[in-house]
Amino acid sequence: QVQLVESGGGSVQAGGSLRLSCVASGYKYSRYCMAWFRQTPGKERKEVASIDGDGATVYADSVKGRFTISKSSDRDTLYLQMSSLKPEDSGTYLCALSHKSCDVGAGQGLYNYWGQGTQVTVSS
Repeated sequence: QVQLVESGGGSVQAGGSLRLSCVASGYKYSRYCMAWFRQTPGKERKEVASIDGDGATVYADSVKGRFTISKSSDRDTLYLQMSSLKPEDSGTYLCALSHKSCDVGAGQGLYNYWGQGTQVTVSS
């Protein structure tokens, strides 16, 4: 059974940094895509960044140059280093895992498994 457990959220002031982690268990296929999504009340989940099994990364325009997605060498932990945070970065950040390769523009429908999320609040 695949499980994704996020941690690392919190409250910071604008300009601050946070590092999110997502521990994945129960998935041992060689092909996969993992991503971080942000959800805010009343809005659709937005993909923030993704990484595939080869380490190729894709970022939303709004976070390029500020966020970095990475994974541990054993691929069991996914990270999102967030710097120069802005109030509009606030939301619940969810970790997602797909059986398929990453597909830019596919959105949340690509992903088979989801974590419960971790809350990020950035104050101005």
